[in-house]
Amino acid sequence: LMVWLRRTTHYLFIVVVAVNSTLLTINAGDYIFYTDWAWTSFVVFSISQSTMLVVGAIYYMLFTGVPGTATYYATIMTIYTWVAKGAWFALGYPYDFIAVPVWIPSAMLLDLTYWATRRNKHAAIIIGGTLVGLSLPLFNMINLLLVRDPLEMAFKYPRPTLPPYMTPIKPQVGKFYNSPVALGSGAGAVLSVPIAALGAKLNTWTYRWMAA
Repeated sequence: LMVWLRRTTHYLFIVVVAVNSTLLTINAGDYIFYTDWAWTSFVVFSISQSTMLVVGAIYYMLFTGVPGTATYYATIMTIYTWVAKGAWFALGYPYDFIAVPVWIPSAMLLDLTYWATRRNKHAAIIIGGTLVGLSLPLFNMINLLLVRDPLEMAFKYPRPTLPPYMTPIKPQVGKFYNSPVALGSGAGAVLSVPIAALGAKLNTWTYRWMAA
């Protein structure tokens, strides 16, 4: 009975972590923040999204031991955000009101690293974590360039629920850094590795608890 209980609780915990990580990943630099502040706080968004994606994705991937799980995890987040985008659209806001972040390609790189290194956990942490941090800002900047002027949407349709300090401001990119993609990639690559290691360690702790 205790073995069954521990295993059931363990799998339930995995589901809870997956769902809550999805919410945290979205809200760490949520889609509204992403659309409004795209050009002024892109580095902040990139770092938060890289780290939140990698900690959940590598935890889930190492738990199953199956390459492809990280992509599945990122797909859940993408679907969840598209549902939110549809909800805003249903409320009468324009289609471009929400820009959905791009997580899937970076998660695919993590999966490919795990698969190419024959399920080597340390390679997934170091190489995969670095690739996620490097690639996510690039994919998301491309995504933003395909959206019809996010700032125009931000000013034309202000968010009544946002506090004053979150209201959109004019782009100040040039005053702080010359390349938000380069800075976001550099910082993301450095920070994603220890965060990936944390995700792997959380997986180890969970297994130890289950086997106790």
